[in-house]
This record gives sequence, C-alpha cells and structure tokens, in this order.
Amino acid sequence: MNPLHDADAEDKRAHNRTDPYRMHIDKQSVLAVVPARGGSKGIPQKNLACVAHVPLVVRSIQAAQASALVDRIVVSTDDPGIEKISREAGAEIVLRPQEISGDTATSESAILHCLAKLRASEGYVPDIIVFLQCTSPFTLAEDIDGTVNALRTEDAGSALAVTDFHYFLWRNTRESGATGVNHDKSVRQLRQHRQPEYLEAGSVYAMKTNAFLQEKHRFCGRTALYVMPSERVLEIDEPPDLLLARAVAEVWSEQDRLGRLPSPIQAFVTDFDGVVTDNRVILSESGDESVVCDRADGLGLSQLRETGLPILVLSSEKNAVVEERSRKLGLECISACENKLAALHQWAAGKHIDLAHVVYVGNDINDLACMTAVGCAVAVNDAYPQVKAVADWVLHRRGGHGALREIIDHVLETNRSCSNG
Repeated sequence: MNPLHDADAEDKRAHNRTDPYRMHIDKQSVLAVVPARGGSKGIPQKNLACVAHVPLVVRSIQAAQASALVDRIVVSTDDPGIEKISREAGAEIVLRPQEISGDTATSESAILHCLAKLRASEGYVPDIIVFLQCTSPFTLAEDIDGTVNALRTEDAGSALAVTDFHYFLWRNTRESGATGVNHDKSVRQLRQHRQPEYLEAGSVYAMKTNAFLQEKHRFCGRTALYVMPSERVLEIDEPPDLLLARAVAEVWSEQDRLGRLPSPIQAFVTDFDGVVTDNRVILSESGDESVVCDRADGLGLSQLRETGLPILVLSSEKNAVVEERSRKLGLECISACENKLAALHQWAAGKHIDLAHVVYVGNDINDLACMTAVGCAVAVNDAYPQVKAVADWVLHRRGGHGALREIIDHVLETNRSCSNG
C-alpha cells in the first residue's frame, strides 16, 4: 500500500462536518504557513525541486489543501518563481523582506512577519498556526490534522510531528572517548525494555498563536507529540536526500499504478500506430508504406496471448500492415475503424467481457473515447498530452520502443497473482 495515499481524506472531512464536537473545535481558525525562500546552498532553488513531478513547495500546499482543519494557506517567500508557482497552486503569498531571507534567517522570523502582515492588512489573527516545511515531501493531510489535534486534545501551546526512534546515540568525548547519549553502554537493553523515544520529523509543527507570539519560537508552552509513520519521514537538505526522495516516490507511484489495473483483467486492447509502432511511416518511391515495430513488444504480446487472455488490436489505420502484423502475432484485429468505441463495445459484448476489466493502450485523441470507457487506460510516454491527462497509467517507454512490453509484464504478473490468490 502506498503510504502517500490518502483516499479517506474526503470521508474524514465529511465526518468533521457532522460531528458536533468536531464542529465546535473547528470554530478555531487554522492558518498554514509555508516558509519557502529562494536561496539554498545545498540544493539551488530547492523549494522548486520536483519529487514525482511536483515541486516541493506545491507538495506542502497540496497537503494543506487536503487537510480537514486548515482553512487558510500562506506561502512566505522572497522568490518570484516560488511566488508564481504557489499562487497557481492555490496558496496566498506574503512577500518576505531580504533581511529575513538569508541563510541565517529562522523560520520563526518568517512566520512572525507573516502574522504581522496579515494583522496589519486585514486584522486577521488565527487561533492556530500550522508551520509546514517544504523539505519534507511526504507529508500528508492526516499528519497535519494529527498534529493540530494533538495540540488541541492535550491543551498544549505547541505540537510537532515525530516518529518512533529506537537507535542508540553516541557522543565522542575527549575525556572518556565514545559515550552513550541515550543509553548506558554497559547495559544493552532490548528495544521493548527501553523507554519510548521519538525523532523529530521536521515536517509539521502547530502552535497556538497567542503562545507563539509571546515566546516567539515553535515549541512554545507545553509541547504535544503526534507520531507519524516512519516511512513518511524524510528531510531534503543535500542532493542525495533529493535523489532518495525521488526514488521512494517512484516506488510508491509504481505501487499506485499497479493498483489501478483491473482485478481480474479480462482483456487487453491496444491501438496500432504510435503504440505497436513508433508512429512513423516510411514511404518508398513506389508509394509503399512500412512501419517500425519493437520485437520485445511482439514477444510480450505472444506471451500474453499464450495465457488465453483475449487481445485486440483496434486501429483506425487503413494500411494492410496493421492486419499483417496482427496475423503474424496471432492477434484479433479490427482496422480501418471509424468508431473505435462502438467497435470495442461490440467486440467485448460478443465475448461477454466487462469493459471495467479491460486494459486499453493508446496514444492519440482518437483513443480518448475508449480510454475513458475501460477499467484501466494506459498511455505511452510520447502520447498526446490530452491522452496522458485521462490515462490511469503513463508508461516510461515510448510507442514502438518497448512500451507494450512494459505494461504487458505488469498485466502478466497481475493475472498470475489473481490466479494464485
């Protein structure tokens, strides 16, 4: 299961709207502040760096937007690029002066400046401040709401997100060498016998505004803890951190994509030009047309056919090469098709196949109707942008360059799992 998936967010928000206790405490206004300055020595323009194709600052904004408790989101920045992309993502902007935008500037100074600006311009003072750090790309709405609820239920002045910590810490001293920080080195306690310890996640902090304004630091008053899953705790400070975050996000994205395949898969349908081929036409002097296909795709289709899964090549192309390539691979083919969706419906009905259990691979706008009708719409990597926008799965490979083999390998694995289950 993807730890980033928050499918229950809308259910939580609906519950919050109907729970009398929740409605009472939600009368408190909650402002999310995302400090995002432009300068960064470790990673230039770090807050605009992307993880899973989404800039870090936008990931924080999206988490706050999905929160059931946050009712206003402000990005504090000195950078025009961050300002533009944050506005487009739906956040408000408070421009930060240069004197609190340097390497030594604290996040607290940005939050205090933001509060002062909002109070001076509109008399707005929130009851609770949520401070979100862009450098934690895997923060979810539930982490924000969990931290705010810890603040409220424990009647604290501040709260922060943490995760369980069970490692042994050491400090090297001049007098006695390596010394245990959180343990006695002469007694190696089992994990279950140790007092619980927690690692600061670095992602979410919540403060009651009056306490924060009085003490001017994020751990004002009594501090409460919200324990979040360790798999979502990652701070990006140096280039290797960013590489790790991208790798983790890719693994989780792959898990999400696999979850979008129907279970079971009853049929596999593919367009021809731009999917089986690389979308080019080679024209000879005599007017003969030829296309380029990938042998790995052909082998994948043959393996899929051998499982008994119905396969259809569905094409509007009138070239005889469509039928010839399909015949060679032993596949059913409908070519020169003017209404692909109608043809798909007729073919599926004749085989008693539910379109909700069909995988369809396409690349251009004449595939859109079919892609929106099936259980899983797949687009090759070089597909038309409108096709990618409706696809459940966008492949890494281009049409005619192993894209079909990429999705077929997953289809084979999914159907094997269904058979074994």
